[in-house]
Amino acid sequence: MKVAVLDFGKTNSKLFVFDQHGQILGERRTQPNWTRECDFSVLDEAALHDWAARAVGEAVDIHGIEGLMVSGHGCTFALVDDAALTHSILDYEQEPPAEIAAQIDRRIPDFAETFSPRLPLGFNYGRHMLWLKTVQPSVFAAAKSILGYPQYWSWRFGGRAVSEVSYLGCHSHLWAPRKRDFSSLVDAEGWRRQMPAFEPAGAVIGEQSFGGATRPIAIHNGVHDSNAALHAYRRQELGPVTVVSTGTWVVVLNPDCPLDSLDRDRDMLVNVDVDGGPVPTIRFMGGREFATISAGWQGAIAPSAVQQVIGAGIMALPSFAPGGPMPGHRGELVGRTPNAEERAAVALLYVALMVDLCLDLIHSNDTVIVDGGLNSGGLLASLLAQLRPGQAFMQGATLEGSATGAAALAFENVGREFAAEAPEPVRASSFTGLAFHRDSWRGLAADRGVADAAAGGAR
Repeated sequence: MKVAVLDFGKTNSKLFVFDQHGQILGERRTQPNWTRECDFSVLDEAALHDWAARAVGEAVDIHGIEGLMVSGHGCTFALVDDAALTHSILDYEQEPPAEIAAQIDRRIPDFAETFSPRLPLGFNYGRHMLWLKTVQPSVFAAAKSILGYPQYWSWRFGGRAVSEVSYLGCHSHLWAPRKRDFSSLVDAEGWRRQMPAFEPAGAVIGEQSFGGATRPIAIHNGVHDSNAALHAYRRQELGPVTVVSTGTWVVVLNPDCPLDSLDRDRDMLVNVDVDGGPVPTIRFMGGREFATISAGWQGAIAPSAVQQVIGAGIMALPSFAPGGPMPGHRGELVGRTPNAEERAAVALLYVALMVDLCLDLIHSNDTVIVDGGLNSGGLLASLLAQLRPGQAFMQGATLEGSATGAAALAFENVGREFAAEAPEPVRASSFTGLAFHRDSWRGLAADRGVADAAAGGAR
């Protein structure tokens, strides 16, 4: 059996073909386009759909896939009637006008109910739903179903309109994790009737023909990407683990952190796993910040450049994107002006230092698995292993943990085996002065009023 996974990220969208041994047999990549429509930034859905349909058709013709699964980034919803969107899909990176924000933010449930902190833009997509309903109530009235982003694409490619708990529970303001039910906001706005019935992530919800084949393939219910990565490792029975999933966002998930330890002011929240259980989480927009700090660096980073940056005391102080555990100050570089590769090394060190702090704040003292594109070459994981010698570190055998977890769900839901490669142990780096560099970075950040070293954190 072979399955295609459409992995829709905010910056990059990808298609992977998996066999039941967990091997990636083929892939395609593109970038979603965000355009202006009236007063909103919205997804060019037609262009992304056409690319995805072609990619799936090629996967059918070349690889003979039997199913299509979707993994999608958070913070995004879709309103549909029986046949189409009633409004274009909103870009979560836009802030409502101040007068509307003041009005809608009064209706947001308390953190103790939803474990969704008050965040800017559409980082909690219930906030964007309130914005759209305020200015265009007719599009809500016309909508038969409110869908999470992965569920939209599963529906779009021939599935039924369904809900899925890992996406609804992803810091949306729409879910009450302790009750395992919709939040008070959903009932206050009358949205419950527009929420379709739940199906598990990976469940078969329809079928569709693609490419030159006449036999249709199964359409599987989609999943939230970071929770898919968590599932990819949990299913391998590795014991208690903290997963660091990296992409546009760096998402640190520690299921064993006490819920009462979450600080709403530091972008700490509850995700919900594919079985409906609460997963304490902390996150920051690390991929976006890496790109900003590094001026778009794309290549490998030599260890010598990292050592030069540490020795020179060059560092990036937070934050270079909204949200995250250190909000409130504009990011800045300190120290001498770095060259291009040194700037990339500064960016990688910034991500490592932020993850290190996040691991303290989320009370991580078990095995840490580092996954995703920012660990290309393994340098990020080795830095973290040196910063935290008291913990074991592993890294994904591929960089595509979210897509691998999504594929596993599709195979599991039709009763087929899926044998993904186990993560690999990480060897700690041996940079001179790294611990001092970390302490200096935290001290400078604290002096700016944006960070205090987490008490009692593991190192």
